[in-house]
Amino acid sequence: MGSTGWLPGVSAISYGGDYNPEQWPEETWAEDIELMRQAGVNLVSIGIFSWALIEPRRGEYDFGWMDRLFELLHSAGIRISLGTPTASPPAWFFHEHPEARVVSRDGATLGFGSRGMASPSSAAYREASTSIARVLAKRYGSHPALAVWHVHNEYGAPVAECYSPASAAAFRGWLRERYESLDELNSAWGTAFWGQRYHEWEHVSVPAVSASVVNPAQRLDFARYSSDALLQCFVAERDAIRAECPNVPITTNFMAGTCPSVDLWKWVDEVDIVANDHYLIAEDPRNQVGLALSADLTRSIAQGKPWMLMEHSTSGVNWQPRNVAKRSGELARNSFSHLGRGADAVMFFQWRASRSGAEKFHSAMLPHAGTSSRVWSEVRSLGQGLRGLDEVLGSEVRAEVAILWDWESFWAQDLEWRPSEDLSHRERINAYYDRLWRDQLTVDFAHPEADLSAYKLVVAPASYLLTQKAADNLRRFVEGGGTLVVSYFSAIVDEHDAVHAGGFVAPLRDVLGLTVEEFLPLRAGEKVALTLDGIVGDVWTDDIALAGAEVVAAFEDGPAAGKPAITRNQLGDGSAWYVSTRLDADQLSVVLDGAYADAGLKRGDGPEDLELVRRHGAGADYLIAINHGTKPADLAAGGTDLLSGEQGESLKVEAGGVRLVRLNGPAV
Repeated sequence: MGSTGWLPGVSAISYGGDYNPEQWPEETWAEDIELMRQAGVNLVSIGIFSWALIEPRRGEYDFGWMDRLFELLHSAGIRISLGTPTASPPAWFFHEHPEARVVSRDGATLGFGSRGMASPSSAAYREASTSIARVLAKRYGSHPALAVWHVHNEYGAPVAECYSPASAAAFRGWLRERYESLDELNSAWGTAFWGQRYHEWEHVSVPAVSASVVNPAQRLDFARYSSDALLQCFVAERDAIRAECPNVPITTNFMAGTCPSVDLWKWVDEVDIVANDHYLIAEDPRNQVGLALSADLTRSIAQGKPWMLMEHSTSGVNWQPRNVAKRSGELARNSFSHLGRGADAVMFFQWRASRSGAEKFHSAMLPHAGTSSRVWSEVRSLGQGLRGLDEVLGSEVRAEVAILWDWESFWAQDLEWRPSEDLSHRERINAYYDRLWRDQLTVDFAHPEADLSAYKLVVAPASYLLTQKAADNLRRFVEGGGTLVVSYFSAIVDEHDAVHAGGFVAPLRDVLGLTVEEFLPLRAGEKVALTLDGIVGDVWTDDIALAGAEVVAAFEDGPAAGKPAITRNQLGDGSAWYVSTRLDADQLSVVLDGAYADAGLKRGDGPEDLELVRRHGAGADYLIAINHGTKPADLAAGGTDLLSGEQGESLKVEAGGVRLVRLNGPAV
């Protein structure tokens, strides 16, 4: 039996996308509804950019078109994700409140005509956005077609920070609450450097462009404030809706992994359901790995619970340098990868391709080429396949490996004047994740201070900022029997971007059994050889002094010649590895094989291009297998393929094909 559903009235995998009928003559709506039924669409998002139509003048509302749309969708059995249109305030709002416009870091005031144009610190914007949310909730909150509220759109994109006078005042208020006194602020920001000490709160402002590098602690706090300001905007709209409509879940569409400006660990407790948007990096020939990373990160933010894929594309997008179209079968592979990693909704932007505007070259479920197109055929095929998967709804994904992910650390590391411009937190995370993906190990992402006891292996590819609380957490993990792998340029600074007392890696010195005495970054293109299976590093080396760790590999040449390159330290019942140079995903297998052995993990035995992930249900387990390779692959797993009905003790996955197998035997 299928789940009762995690959206009210929805007991199947949700399938559909953004529907913007206001862009089309109303006579096309009936055609849209009929084609949606043919495609298996059961959920659409509406109203996301409709503020100017709903409220053409302040306090003057036109709901006629949306009332008719609600009834058309409801009569067709299609549920509604109703957006609040607050990502794009109307022209009248900016005419009345020019002070609500966003000011960039270099002091430019951004104009009208795009989206995300309002300052999140603007009181006028906050009042207007909560007002329209409340009005919509009063009118549609009890409608039987309403399944979920979709607040705003992609917070943090395209505007993450605003440097307006309103932001400066709000930032000071945020700082007063955080630090309580100017003495505490001055201490946290290290304002003795370059004579920056503050004696009056009114003198503290936003870190706008200055003559040279601005205080990094100030910039880090402004990034924190900016994320919090966006969250306050969401909470204000959410609360306005909930006061009128208490029983319908409320969410917003995250951009996990692709929008670096919002600390989503702080958002998860504020949404009823986690939803995410994901778009492939079209030019990346292995972009299925980045897709899986985003899906795993989203599931981790959702604390393991099923989540919504609110947007992805049927084919090419319109905003990348080269908008490569998806090849035959890629639409299904992408969708089932998200579903396999925990999504219970597969949604697209958008239903019908736009003829006008900035996104007219963006793909859609119903493309410009119409129903004779390959894309439309694949959209219908996917909808038919999802119809038979009700029993998968609500099942969960489990992982034995976690990668540490901390937005605050990333904000700090990405500031100016670091030891090498070749340092990249995302590059290191991608490399380690890629290795784990190839080894067919399912990965969660975790905050460094989170409970790690469920994992056998924890990887810290980029933990530049590591609090003492996080370091203590990692110590407990290792002492309790866990295996930890730490990459270079980690545990360098505290929460104020100040180098740890005691020097580099000080909070992890006992865990790693070493200290880093000096950074030895490499010149552009320079490589260093290691005394282990002929592997070669680049970008970075450390001058390491051992304090109990054993040397797994040393540098043969370069500035750290003869010094440790890779180490392993036993602590309690666990072990901690340190990798002090950049290794690519291929070479990381040499390191991670040792860590897998310590952790009691086994890499998968299938081909590297075979993506495998399990979902665990109350009555059965499900294996999602996606063959990204050019040759058929065998599955050593017995069961029933829910997509084809085929049964067997072993099944073949054709090149470019997908299997979703209900495994034989009871759920584990």
